[in-house]
Amino acid sequence: MDVSLTVWALTIAGLCVLIAADFAVGRTPHEVSIREAGVWTAVWVILAVLFGLGLVYFSGGQPAGEFFAGYLTEKSLSVDNLFVFVLVMGKFAVPAAYQQRVLLVGVLIALVLRAVFIAAGATVIAAFSWVFYIFGAFLVWTAWKLIREARADHQDAEFEENRLLKAVERRVPTTTRYYGTRLLVTEGGRRLMTPMLVVMLAIGTTDVLFALDSIPAIFGLTQDPYVVFTANAFALMGLRQLYFLIGGLLKKLVHLSYGLSVILGFIGVKLVLHALHESGVHVPEISIPLSLAVIGGVLAVTTATSLIAAHRAESAPAPDGDPAPDTNRDAYAKADRH
Repeated sequence: MDVSLTVWALTIAGLCVLIAADFAVGRTPHEVSIREAGVWTAVWVILAVLFGLGLVYFSGGQPAGEFFAGYLTEKSLSVDNLFVFVLVMGKFAVPAAYQQRVLLVGVLIALVLRAVFIAAGATVIAAFSWVFYIFGAFLVWTAWKLIREARADHQDAEFEENRLLKAVERRVPTTTRYYGTRLLVTEGGRRLMTPMLVVMLAIGTTDVLFALDSIPAIFGLTQDPYVVFTANAFALMGLRQLYFLIGGLLKKLVHLSYGLSVILGFIGVKLVLHALHESGVHVPEISIPLSLAVIGGVLAVTTATSLIAAHRAESAPAPDGDPAPDTNRDAYAKADRH
């Protein structure tokens, strides 16, 4: 799809307006209710659907199908992020009233960093078609790794700060308490970071690790940078509301890792087939409608089986002296994985 600089500028400007409106709504720190989270989650989903329908009208069914497939994939992988976000909030003891501000700024940092990844990925793909073999093999390996981690028992999980965050903390001292939503304060003549800034950086930079999975995955569905960027943007910008909406359900998604492994493995195979096709080998390629059906079907089945398994685990009486079944195993796997 040939996208002019004008369209790129209008798209980014439109996203900035939506982000500003979202920020204005949540400018006063408060605990987000289920109703508020549900309304804004629906708003972002509707906006994504309207954008996809706009692609149908202006560019045809192919780019729109790629957008919806990419959006579904990125949305499902972004739910994976929420497990670690819960650990980050717990690690830094973020007050409930400030969590929405942390997520908003953290997600913005993540979106900017992903845009850099997308630009780099598009450049590499345009110059070297054989990179599809690497992306495909990496996704298949990641899928296998996810399955192994999902089957393992993880009794403890803690968020470990990445090297970038540790380097920032070493160079800029941090206060021991929160100062509302302030990011920097002056104490005893010294300029200090507050935990609010630290946790925002933690959310944003941690997402970069998830992008190592999700960016190759969406490039397996479309090589159009515009579609890749907008699918990522809409998936990420609804993530803050989704955190509050399904936060209590995360522990019930006990089969999520299996579903994500199937999706990543499927896209990995699709990438390898595409690479072979580009190399002149006559192999069948997986269509976008089939990709949409597989991704949507896997997510539906995984969600249903997760809820059934979680319900059975909660209903089953635990033997005397034994701990209750651990339904957070996948959350621990996500933390260990990254």
